[in-house]
Amino acid sequence: MSDPLSPDRLVLHGSFTSSSSYKPMLFLTLAGLPFSFRTVNLKNGVQKQPEHLAINRYGQVPVLRHRGLTLVMSNVILDYLARTTGKFEADSEQDRIHAREWLAWENDAITNVARVRHFARFRPDVSQDIVNFFRPGAEAALDFIDTSLAGRRWLVGDHCTIADLGCFGRLVFMAEGGMSLDSRPHAAAWRERIMTMPGFALPYDLIPKKDAEFG
Repeated sequence: MSDPLSPDRLVLHGSFTSSSSYKPMLFLTLAGLPFSFRTVNLKNGVQKQPEHLAINRYGQVPVLRHRGLTLVMSNVILDYLARTTGKFEADSEQDRIHAREWLAWENDAITNVARVRHFARFRPDVSQDIVNFFRPGAEAALDFIDTSLAGRRWLVGDHCTIADLGCFGRLVFMAEGGMSLDSRPHAAAWRERIMTMPGFALPYDLIPKKDAEFG
């Protein structure tokens, strides 16, 4: 195990219920990189307490700390990890741009999948109209993923990149919002390719509920 106190140690702060936390954690795990995980209890509101706000002004997860840097927002973290480690990076400059375009699109479109899941699972007290408001956008995003993958194995280039991890990592909880890729054959095959990668695990199996060291 690498030294957990080393400034070179990647330290990820997140929550096991958060798709935003899952995205960089999936990257780190699939890349086989050693890192430390620090749990943030969202249910108890730890993310809004001064200690956490000191490293994430938005009161959210995840946070990545590395070599004196503090990064927030999951797609910014994915970009940083790809650039600094070379893992899951596209091969050409044009494809690297395309991968980051997918991350920007994900933050706009697949976020609707996360919203449906959030209100369906964590806010059953709210009107079903709220869930129904976000559902068409969520389903449209899944349809777009499926169409984009027709004749392709990956969203960008010929191997898995941060585009795939960012999009998959956001939609991974979709079943909790009543959504599925099963009727979308290209996206379903893409999902299976990701899930058969060495080291893959789903969020509840991967993200611990307590602080932990990996590698």
